[in-house]
Amino acid sequence: MISTIYPIPTIDDLIKSHNPFAGHIVVRPPQIWGKSFPDVPSINVHASNAVFQAVAQIRQGQRETVGITITAEKGLGKSHIISRIRHRLQTDDSALFVYMSKYDNLNQIKYQFLQTVASSLRAFGNYQGVMQWQELAGALINEAKKCNYTPQQYINIFPSWLNKYSTKVVDHLTDLVLKIKPDINNPYIVKAILWTLSSVHANYATYWLSGFELSQVQAEAMGLPNPKIKDREAEALSTIRQIFYITSDYRIPVICFDELDIIDVDENGFTAAQVIANLAKDLYNNLKCGVLLLAMYPETWRDQVKALPQAEAVIDRLTSERYDRQPITLNYLNSDDVVAIVFQWLKEFYEDNKQTPPSPLYPFDEDKLRQLGKGKPTIRSVLKWCADNFLVDIPGKSDDSEPIDKIHPVEPVFKNELANVDASIEIHLNDEGAISDALWFCFYNLIGETVEGVKIEDVARFQVTPCYLDFKISGTKDGEHVKIGVAINQQSGGIGVQATLKQLIDYTRFDLTRGCLIRSKKIGTNATKARTYLKELLHEKGGEWVLLQCKDINPLIASFFVYANCDIYGLSEEQICDFIKQKQLAINNPLIREILSDPSGQDPENLINEDLPIRIPQGVSNLVDGIDFSNIAN
Repeated sequence: MISTIYPIPTIDDLIKSHNPFAGHIVVRPPQIWGKSFPDVPSINVHASNAVFQAVAQIRQGQRETVGITITAEKGLGKSHIISRIRHRLQTDDSALFVYMSKYDNLNQIKYQFLQTVASSLRAFGNYQGVMQWQELAGALINEAKKCNYTPQQYINIFPSWLNKYSTKVVDHLTDLVLKIKPDINNPYIVKAILWTLSSVHANYATYWLSGFELSQVQAEAMGLPNPKIKDREAEALSTIRQIFYITSDYRIPVICFDELDIIDVDENGFTAAQVIANLAKDLYNNLKCGVLLLAMYPETWRDQVKALPQAEAVIDRLTSERYDRQPITLNYLNSDDVVAIVFQWLKEFYEDNKQTPPSPLYPFDEDKLRQLGKGKPTIRSVLKWCADNFLVDIPGKSDDSEPIDKIHPVEPVFKNELANVDASIEIHLNDEGAISDALWFCFYNLIGETVEGVKIEDVARFQVTPCYLDFKISGTKDGEHVKIGVAINQQSGGIGVQATLKQLIDYTRFDLTRGCLIRSKKIGTNATKARTYLKELLHEKGGEWVLLQCKDINPLIASFFVYANCDIYGLSEEQICDFIKQKQLAINNPLIREILSDPSGQDPENLINEDLPIRIPQGVSNLVDGIDFSNIAN
């Protein structure tokens, strides 16, 4: 078959309108899990092979637990390596991947890590559309019943089992698993894992496995006790150990800690890298098997990890004797690497757009790319150079030709971040911290503006401890002071909602004229105290409940992520604020305007109902794909 060579102007028009490099110089968590950047496996292959070899050694019984640390300068490709590892392991049914790159509360790092573990196992594994949790649940049943069914077959049959046997089927399967796993001391973890096979209950099961509180109705329906908030850090570590103990019988955990070079410290003065290094040491000592991978700057390793008390014990567990107890270092790129990277990116770009370029590197010149490689650049600098130089000179065009509209430098980065947020919205919609930061940042950019009749004068965090409110918007409306306390609460359990609403109606203590709850979920009818406070907020205090929706919050989260990574993207705060103002992302956002508008005094419509049915109206057949599952369910 002869491939069609498209005329140059068609390709040039594509190049003018689409820049595959713009906004893509940073690997973000969604690219770790989903579609990643084009990868050249030969670049820094020694680093990724170290992990693959460790997994192979553990699988063959030669090793139990291996610690590996990768060090490299900013932009040299640490996250690219982790992305490569994730995507390779996704095709290997013997490994389980966990990835952590966000460290919001170093004082409760075990609790946050538990959430990371649960979130990571929500990602798809080796079966299309099936979570790693569900793969684990299927493996537990298969071992207990000596079967060999796929997770999807169990997912398909679960509604019929629940309809026929109610929740007793989950209790029965839990008991069967516990008989073959006598060392499991928390049977509810097994029960929750099995609940992930029910499509109706899966989200709530993983929510509970994350250490969060379910509503009373949910907890009772699924037979799961709610965690004790005061003991959650200690409980988190125990739960993490149990999860990895269970998973290790079927999959080798590969646990990656990325983005450790932040300046935050915990209450004892330890940095994120030091806190995670100690956590990794503890995991190393308690895992049945697994690979621990840390990625950081060389100076972070030198000045922080090696400065820990009893540093030798930490270093022994985070490095391999194969590398003389030293971190694995990444190499700078050479000319061949630069050409290979650009070739791979352009190959995917032209294939996606069904175009055949006149040369594989078009519109770049290979000699220029090789010259760029002689300076030993980083991957990030190469991608940025490509983004800045992805241009063509169109023959016959003069300097007085109609000018091409100049794209705002923030726009491609924003579009990329927005696509990432859209791809992982289930995570972000429950990330109260990210929602809070995004709203605060956008309101900060509106200081001096008048929105819904309110002239915004200040946005400030509360200094009270403990505080369940996120920030206060101060301004004037019709000559009167307006002070709106904003609280984002996506928790399912009544206790957390109750604590938030109790503070939100305390106008005197927090110096408020109005309280605003932001939430997408209904408040359970059994949460009596929380609903009493809600009634007071809406009907007596003149407060408001604003519905949280993906379409409203996603652009704000994306805007904040651009701002939070502005140094990496090479953007200034002024450029980002100008883009937000130019595109009216904040001032015309429905969520922003609803927070500032006059309260309706009513519960929002279209709230998510989290009260779960115990029985599901489905057929009672135990046949799926002609296979009889009746002997498993009873």
